[in-house]
Amino acid sequence: MLTTLSIRDFVLIEHLTLELGQGLTTLTGETGAGKSILLDALGVCIGLRASPDMVRTDARQASITAVFDVPDRHPVFHELRESGLSIEDNELVLRRVIQADGRSRAFVNDEPTSAGTLRRLGETMVEIQGQFDLHGLLSPSHHRTVLDTFAHSESLLKAVQRCHDTWHTAKQDLSSAREDLEKAQREETYLRHATEELEELSPEVGEVSKLETRRGLLGNVAGIQEAIGQAASTLIGDDSADERIGLAFRTLERAAERGGEALKPAMDAVDRASLEVNEALSLLGAVQAELDADPDELERVEDRLFRYRDLARKHNGDPDDLMMLLERFQRGLEALDDSSAHMANLEAAVSAGATAYDRAAASLSASRIKAAKKLDRTVMAELPVLKLERAQFETAVRSDPENRTPQGIDMVEFTAATNPGASFTAIQKTASGGELSRFLLALKVSLANDNPLPTLVFDEVDAGVGGATAEAVGKRLQALAENVQVLVITHSPQVAAKGAEHLRVAKSDAKNGQMKTTVTPLDADQRRLEVARMLAGDRVTPEAEAAAAALLKGSPA
Repeated sequence: MLTTLSIRDFVLIEHLTLELGQGLTTLTGETGAGKSILLDALGVCIGLRASPDMVRTDARQASITAVFDVPDRHPVFHELRESGLSIEDNELVLRRVIQADGRSRAFVNDEPTSAGTLRRLGETMVEIQGQFDLHGLLSPSHHRTVLDTFAHSESLLKAVQRCHDTWHTAKQDLSSAREDLEKAQREETYLRHATEELEELSPEVGEVSKLETRRGLLGNVAGIQEAIGQAASTLIGDDSADERIGLAFRTLERAAERGGEALKPAMDAVDRASLEVNEALSLLGAVQAELDADPDELERVEDRLFRYRDLARKHNGDPDDLMMLLERFQRGLEALDDSSAHMANLEAAVSAGATAYDRAAASLSASRIKAAKKLDRTVMAELPVLKLERAQFETAVRSDPENRTPQGIDMVEFTAATNPGASFTAIQKTASGGELSRFLLALKVSLANDNPLPTLVFDEVDAGVGGATAEAVGKRLQALAENVQVLVITHSPQVAAKGAEHLRVAKSDAKNGQMKTTVTPLDADQRRLEVARMLAGDRVTPEAEAAAAALLKGSPA
């Protein structure tokens, strides 16, 4: 719900703050007073196009702020998450600033954002419906979404989208495999030769690093062997570590015969030292044996390193990439050798995906057709109330099984016939301005019965009607406002009288000689006079006041 609209230096509005409540709010005023400026300001605030001529003369910038109280589980929370934004205490603040040079800035809860993000958020919170508006219900591109919302088809639609994704992925896999096969067939001779070279090498990731380490060891055999000999001489032989350790153990052993168990831990440690010396000698011997075992190993290591680097250069990669390259070449050859079976599996996956999609799309289509009939009945029940008893409404659902989209196979369009026997045509092409407004109002009322709607703003929904028809329009707006916040700009006293709140828009001279627009909430007496003015014109008569009072009470004058 829109709770506050604050406007500063926008066209003729110097400064204005509106506090809005639930239900139906009517805005009235003489032609040219600036009622539509309020809608323009609200539209700019929710992301519609801004222009420099919207900035009040002599002002540096214009700013519009809209504050919303957002109920739990509202669709705007999804849009906020998608945009990396959040709100606290269920309060959403949208703000737009327009510079005099035409640049504009957008904010969500004081965080800078783009006009596109502002519009996506704003569209979930407010829908502005003008007499000649080509958005919302007048745009056929929205009709399918509106019907799906009315039908509560979220789970069916998600199933269709999942099946479409699976089918699309299978088609991509098949297309990619066909391209790979065609390429492999063109390059078969090269592919087989390159694969044989790599298979002969049998590359492994990380082997080059190991070979380089091994080459470093083998390239320094003489120095390593000399070090091993010196270490072994130090550990064994005359006056060696082994001899000294043995002497120490025997000395302690003799002493232990007189000292009992006190020396045992020390003897055990000396004994372990002897074992460690023998272990070290064993390891040194193993290294020595390994170095002596194969005098040609260094040559083989260097040859393998050369082959690694030669093939890496040939394939414009790193040695560690060769194993993956070999696997890719082998898959290419497998595709060549077993292409028919592989392609058959991929084609079967595409066929299965299409079948699953068709089944899910058929369920969604059935849901749409059923919901369309229900919506038609609901709208038709509203038309007589709005003095359109000779008119008919029909939701056209046209299915094209060949047109598989993530949203199904259906095109949806709201159509109408204003006279018996007339053919149904698109609603935006069928009705006159006044009739069209009432058709849209009937739709809004029908949709609001089962589905939450954003704040609805109507610009002269009662255009071209009066008397009993205007009274009917007012009653339906009043009924609609039981489920959703409604703001309506009206020239009809019958509609104005139905509002829970009444705002008067007026234009006056400012101190600097410029014109300015003001908006005044009306109390009961002021409201009676305003409705009387709408009935009688500038000269309000007692009879007009009496008629206004009767309208406000809901009884005939």
